[in-house]
Parts: sequence; structure tokens; C-alpha cells
Amino acid sequence: MGPVSIGNSNYIIELLRLSQTLMLVKNFHWIVIEDSEKKTKLVENLLKESTIKYTHLNVKTNKAKHSTASGVEQRNLALDWLRKYLQTPEGAPGVVFFMDDDNTYSLKVFEEMRKVKRVGVWPVGIVGGMRVERPLVTDGKVSGFSALWKPYRPFPLDMAGFAINATLFLDYPEAKFSRKVQSGFQESEILKYFATVKDLEPLADNCTKVYVWHTRTQKMAILNPKKLKHPPINDDHIEV
Repeated sequence: MGPVSIGNSNYIIELLRLSQTLMLVKNFHWIVIEDSEKKTKLVENLLKESTIKYTHLNVKTNKAKHSTASGVEQRNLALDWLRKYLQTPEGAPGVVFFMDDDNTYSLKVFEEMRKVKRVGVWPVGIVGGMRVERPLVTDGKVSGFSALWKPYRPFPLDMAGFAINATLFLDYPEAKFSRKVQSGFQESEILKYFATVKDLEPLADNCTKVYVWHTRTQKMAILNPKKLKHPPINDDHIEV
């Protein structure tokens, strides 16, 4: 399952690109959380037109809490939904993977996470100032981490670098993200409930293969038609 926080001007483009990948993933349930006061028609229409099983939610980020952390309310809302779903007759076991709408995912990473028993980990490309940020593996066990950005974190991993057995969220109902931790520590905040470093399961050929990249699309600069000498034809009726 993949909660996705939506909140920038490029989101529909990123969501479309991501959905094209997810349509090829078997047995996948996509939890999409918009960072907004209400659900938007753009996202609603895109999801309806896809072939993906999905749940569409929304919650606005509480900026009054003055935190640099992002996606806290959105991911916690997804976890609330997940716990309720797992207790229903149709609730099925699986793994939870926290996705970002602008990352790039190989289909291979979804095959890897099917092997997760508790918490699986793998490398992430182009993140933290490195070509590859990854767990270090010795004799089949995680023995450390190759990370430059805040390497003192309890779990110096990117959000795209791990997946958690979904049933653990029932075993640990208190497990959630927090606005009380600084930027970059959300991964450690959620993982602390489920594993120590020695408990992590190294996947992707003992963490030597990269199947996910921390790509980011820059915010687009769209000219204001009112400032042009010859304004273009009105296109407000077109979804973009």
C-alpha cells in the first residue's frame, strides 16, 4: 500500500506518471492522500480512470504547528484507514510502502517488498547528496549504513528505502509519524516501533541493486497571461 501526499502545483503530472507504473503492479492498493481541505476533481478523475484499486482521502497540513516535517498528517491518516481496513473481513495481509508522488520506481522494487517478513530495506538512488544511499550488509545482516546526510539518525534511510509488514500496525497501534521530530527523522520515528538495525531484512540482492530513485520535479514557472502583450486564448475550461 502506498500513501501519497499531494500538495504542489505539479502534482497531477507526477500522479499520472506514477499511476502508469502502479497499473503494472499486481495485488496493489493505493492510498492517495491529498494535502487539501477537500478532494479535488483532478485527482478524483485520474483515479477513476485508472485500473488501480485505490482509496482517496484528504487532510490539510497543520501549519500552525511550525514544523519542517512534511506528510505527517497525510501518512497518519493513511495508517488510521489501514488499521480499520485490516480489521474488516476483506482486510488482507500485505506490506506498507510510503511513496512520494515524484519519486521513480522500478517494478522490481514491488517484487522485492513481497519478500518482507517484518521490515525490509534496500538502496535508494540520488538521495542525501549521494549517488546511492544504502544499508551495509555483512553475512546477510544489516551492519551499518552508507549515508552522508544526518548519518547519526537511528535509521539513516530514505522513506522510499523500506517497507513494513502491514499487520505490525495492528500489533503497535501507537505507531505513527510525529511533528515533534526534526526533518529527516520521520523514517526513524516510524521504524523504532518495529525493529532494531539488526532486525532489518536486506533485500535487492543484499542491498546492492537500486530499484527506486529520489527524483524531484522542479516547480514550473507559468507566465501570467495578464502580463503578456498578446494573451493566449482562454483555456480555463481545460484540466491541466
